Amino acid sequence: MLRSELRKLATTRMPLAFVAVLVAIAAINAAAVIWGTDFDGSKTFISTAADQRSLIAFGSNAVIIAGLFGAIAVAREYGHGTVIPTFLSSPRRHRAVLAQYGAVAAGGALVGLIGAALTTLAVAFALVTTEFGFMVSTAGVIRVLAASAFAGAAGGVLGAGIGAVVRNAGGAVTGTVLVLIVAPPLIVQLISDASSWVPAPLAIAMAGVDPDAANVPTQANAVAATVVLAVWALVPALIGLLSVERRDVV
Repeated sequence: MLRSELRKLATTRMPLAFVAVLVAIAAINAAAVIWGTDFDGSKTFISTAADQRSLIAFGSNAVIIAGLFGAIAVAREYGHGTVIPTFLSSPRRHRAVLAQYGAVAAGGALVGLIGAALTTLAVAFALVTTEFGFMVSTAGVIRVLAASAFAGAAGGVLGAGIGAVVRNAGGAVTGTVLVLIVAPPLIVQLISDASSWVPAPLAIAMAGVDPDAANVPTQANAVAATVVLAVWALVPALIGLLSVERRDVV
């Protein structure tokens, strides 16, 4: 079943659209390195390994982009009716939903990994035009890639859960934007101590980015950040699973 869901994702044009977005983000980062300056005209924002690591850390972008990927991938199946044969072939709906989540998690992880790799390469090549070389260690790059892949998987599952509840691509995208972009600042305003526990800072912490370079006051440790980000993904995924179990297919 998982293989079938992966095939569905791979045989549509949607992944190509998301790859185009990743390429555009990498190009924007390269342009920032080449032409961007600080207020005093210097390039101190790329002058240290910590600054460069903060620049290539793609996790916060991966959560959002993969979240949209997951939301669209699942919700459009209900919109197009392609989910009906899936549930007919597997009367135990939870197995079909878990296969969807697994496929979207894999797709989201790939989105995060490709996005981080493209951004890292773009920044590294762009640095040639400056007085600074690429200073991030191999271990640092690997951690950034791994964190981005996990963040992408988490974002994909989160979006898939919302898509399973809403069942409409437009509504699922709106719901994902509300959860990942609109809600976190509101939560932080209401609970100041929550600033380290919303998705973007969690993804940054997983990548090992220095808090000063990331311009965040506090930061969770990597293990705690990984666990909490997983919870952010699993809660809507569980709600989506229960929704599918208890509602009609269409």
